[in-house]
Amino acid sequence: MKILIIGGGAAGMMATATIVESGADAEVCLVDKNAELGRKVVISGGGRCNLTTAEEEMSSLVAAYPRGGRWLKFCMHECPPGDVCEWFEEHGIPLKTEGKKIFPISNKGTDITSMFQRLFAERDVEVLMKTAVTGIEREGDGFRVRFEYGEKYCDKLIIATGGHAYRDTGSTGDGYTFAQALGHNITPLAATLTSFSAAEEWISDLAGVSVQNAKFKLVGKEKHEWSGPFLFTHKGVTGPGIFALSSLSAFEECSAENPLKLFIDFVPDFAYQELADEVDNSPKVALGKILKKYLPKSLLKVIFQDLGVDGSKVVSEVAKKDLNRVIESLKNFEITLNERTAGSEIVTAGGVDLKEVDQKTMESKICPNLYFGGELLDVDGFTGGYNLQNAWATGRLAGLSVLAADAGKTE
Repeated sequence: MKILIIGGGAAGMMATATIVESGADAEVCLVDKNAELGRKVVISGGGRCNLTTAEEEMSSLVAAYPRGGRWLKFCMHECPPGDVCEWFEEHGIPLKTEGKKIFPISNKGTDITSMFQRLFAERDVEVLMKTAVTGIEREGDGFRVRFEYGEKYCDKLIIATGGHAYRDTGSTGDGYTFAQALGHNITPLAATLTSFSAAEEWISDLAGVSVQNAKFKLVGKEKHEWSGPFLFTHKGVTGPGIFALSSLSAFEECSAENPLKLFIDFVPDFAYQELADEVDNSPKVALGKILKKYLPKSLLKVIFQDLGVDGSKVVSEVAKKDLNRVIESLKNFEITLNERTAGSEIVTAGGVDLKEVDQKTMESKICPNLYFGGELLDVDGFTGGYNLQNAWATGRLAGLSVLAADAGKTE
């Protein structure tokens, strides 16, 4: 049996490893147009490689995928995060947990790709790097895969080329073209896990200011709510909480002509009246001094300037309506978002239509002996290791299914 895997990212590497470690009598070839395997894996988690999530509750796990979570449920049962961690540790990658994120103890994403490289060398996998696929044709029950210089026939084909986020890592959307050529539909595509630019001029004054716990409401054609940390940038906002909002609103237009409104509760653990009472009970204390325990001084300065309120005055010297406006701003601060920051997207929303792929095998329902894995599918998750977990799990299931299908024919 000849098996060809297109894409040397997380899903493609895991599918290849699964096949060759089975001991099956198969010729395995992994093809990637990059010079190195797993370029996106290496840069994930800021180069530390947020390998997967520590989330063990299945309902919470699948809920972390705004698109495709329910479809992934079988796959996640077959290859949950705990099994992924065990597999990597068995292959010489000791791991650590930070909150609900899993990293290599070394904090080096290159350790992951180096492990796969060693494994493939030991198992005599034919790895073709710097090799771009130019076309795929059905040939009998198999496939003829064409490259810029040459071609290969395979009995089984796994496409795991990723989406079109982080284009400099090779994720340029080629897989969508291949899938369509083999009869598949591609759902609408959008950038997700992005930062946003804001219209307000004062935003640059807050660059680098972070808030560890805020509650957000994003309003466009629909309303989206989330809680989490975030960071101001020179042009707008970023960070885990913002990434989650961008994922939930991936298909909402965000432009100068059609901006989105972001409302931020900077102090979600305190009710409006609690803050009002604290201010009222300190009439001889400067307003800014009372509130600085809740927000950074630079952020308070912007709020005071925006409202035209002197925060250096003691509470008794500030008009009641102005005190109410300040507290309202802390609980419902408004920013106008006018652009998803170009080039900041981490993942692509949309992809190969899940109705056309068997969720228990990753095999195409349209084109037998064709399998998919990873971000190419219409599945995307929040930050925190969920997208790599999707890649490892779907890649492993694709590899196992290729072997099971061949064993069934042999029997």
